[in-house]
Amino acid sequence: MNQDLQKLQAAGGATFAPIYDNIHVPVSFGNDEAALTAATDGVALCDRTHWGRIQVTGADRIRYLHNQSTNNFQILQPGQTSDTVFVTATARTIDLATAYITPDSVLLLISPNRRQKIITWLDRYIFPADKVELQDITDTTATFSLIGPQATHLLTQLNLDPPPPNSHQEINHQGTTIRLASGSGLATPGYTLITHIENAASLWQTLTTAGATPLGENLWEQLRIQQGRPVPDKELTEDYNPLEAGLWHTISFEKGCYIGQETIARLNTYKGVKVQLWGVNLPDAVTPGTPVTLGEEKIGTITSYTPTPTGHFALAYIRTKAGGVGLPVRIGDMDGEIVEVPFLTRGYQ
Repeated sequence: MNQDLQKLQAAGGATFAPIYDNIHVPVSFGNDEAALTAATDGVALCDRTHWGRIQVTGADRIRYLHNQSTNNFQILQPGQTSDTVFVTATARTIDLATAYITPDSVLLLISPNRRQKIITWLDRYIFPADKVELQDITDTTATFSLIGPQATHLLTQLNLDPPPPNSHQEINHQGTTIRLASGSGLATPGYTLITHIENAASLWQTLTTAGATPLGENLWEQLRIQQGRPVPDKELTEDYNPLEAGLWHTISFEKGCYIGQETIARLNTYKGVKVQLWGVNLPDAVTPGTPVTLGEEKIGTITSYTPTPTGHFALAYIRTKAGGVGLPVRIGDMDGEIVEVPFLTRGYQ
């Protein structure tokens, strides 16, 4: 963590806690109600610097990444952005990543706890003839996300030109080079900004002074559960594939062979998606791993839980044949109801 950024955040009310590998992040700014309102009606600012950033260079980088993940890199042009999923040979999910295409590289934004695993995984499939180089630039860069419907207005106030959907651009603001991309990382509108770590504190100050409300990791987790964004070790595991995880929008069914392609194509062709990820409204707290039942039959498992200002909410994999939205279920000794979540897709786009 950049010390200048951390001091600035602490002065703004941040409390820090480790999330993995003893990496400390701002979990709250003591303003949770205001930050949640900002993310819904205004603009909130979340520090995602602890997420991994891997830069892929070399003449074969596009072909290589095309063969290693679910989306179609061959049709992407510099300035475009695409989500993609890294999967095993049997199509089990490793991570959901965002790729930023530049004229001479591809920058991958990786989940926090998958940084080392992804770079090791990618390196394994680079053969001697491949013109591909990997560089972990996590420690030398910072990432922030603006979340909320007023994010575009805030950028305009700063004389920054907001990029259109699914795109990014490198800009210079007050001597600071920033990669500004559409998308907040959630279903909520917003933007993601990536800059050199030395510029992190000044960029954070610029954005908060312009009116962005700081939002800590605890609220990010609440929002991602409410919106259904799956994460490694919870929804993205060796037990599930990206179709079951509701990540159809990250998959190209027209591209050629890639790791896990045969399994995904077969699941799609023969309608073999046996479980699906859904939201669950609950009257009380629940522990991930708790079975979901319908009558006496187990039909699913809770994967994530969060309290919310209006109640309790969870994500769960539910057997496809059992049903979907509106299905009344039992979780332990509680009644719950299956609901849709906006981040997920459930069919070929």
